[in-house]
Amino acid sequence: MTERLEDIALKMVSNGKGLLAADESTGTIKKRFDSIGIESTEESRRDYREMLFRTEAAMKNCISGVILYEETLYQKAADGTPFVDIMTAAGSIPGIKVDIGAKPMALHPHEFITEGLDGLYERLRKYREAGARFAKWRGVITIGDQRPSWGSIKANSQSLARYAALCQQADIVPIVEPEVMMDGTPGDHNIDRCAEVTQHVLQTVFADLFDARVDLEGMILKPNMVIDGIKARKASVEEVAERTVKVLKATVPASVPGIAFLSGGQTSEEATAHLSAMVAGYDLPWKLTYSYGRALQETALKAWGGKSENVAAGQRAFQHRAEMNTLAAKGSWKKDLEKAA
Repeated sequence: MTERLEDIALKMVSNGKGLLAADESTGTIKKRFDSIGIESTEESRRDYREMLFRTEAAMKNCISGVILYEETLYQKAADGTPFVDIMTAAGSIPGIKVDIGAKPMALHPHEFITEGLDGLYERLRKYREAGARFAKWRGVITIGDQRPSWGSIKANSQSLARYAALCQQADIVPIVEPEVMMDGTPGDHNIDRCAEVTQHVLQTVFADLFDARVDLEGMILKPNMVIDGIKARKASVEEVAERTVKVLKATVPASVPGIAFLSGGQTSEEATAHLSAMVAGYDLPWKLTYSYGRALQETALKAWGGKSENVAAGQRAFQHRAEMNTLAAKGSWKKDLEKAA
């Protein structure tokens, strides 16, 4: 019997577990590897991701699902075991990034539109056959002088809705990710402006999801937190939690099973602290959890450094960050636990 989308969505956000975003494009992971001085090759990418996926305790106890890049969905470990099989054996659900990136939007300076709708349904069917049970599409919204424009918000919102409808038609849970950037240009907006834009974006997205007939019980929302721009950081942990929850309550229907936050340029510890404050401090209709890339991987990448003798150190670092974020998703993270790394 085929598992219902609603059941898969609930599994993705339940019991304090969260999502590992391992969907870096080849270009993005090259930048990550450049930072530790190793060449990005198919073999080095495989070795790095195998290190993460074989961190058994983290994958079983903390990671409900993994967002993959197309290369990784079809990749095998060094011993020939498909990565999908390694994840599934640990109880983690394989997922797939399906957009092809945010590109400059015509006649909208410093704004972007995400591409990838052409041929998407056929790709989704292929990805499902390969084991993917959920997908992700990211829309990018920038804040600046007279930004975001209505054209940018609406175009990205409609694309997210069309993508989500195609996912559900292909029997795949869509992660809907409208990201209001904290680290774009100029990145000096305050938390009030972030709240205003985020609320407008989410209202638009849910209106378009409704028009596209998307079943809200069979999707996950992946939003930014409401936070100051990267060049204007002043808000406390408590204020970020309060302002984020206020915007979500005003925009997100209770039928959505879960909200898995992106980290969006925050440090690993900031992303963990903000999530924990929201879960601990508020009674909410949806599950809150994490869908972190850099905030889960950064310390592991540095500890590994591209060397086989450092795999265990990399896995310990990944395990620690996964445990910290799962505590946060249960509202029980404490700052002093960070010292246990």
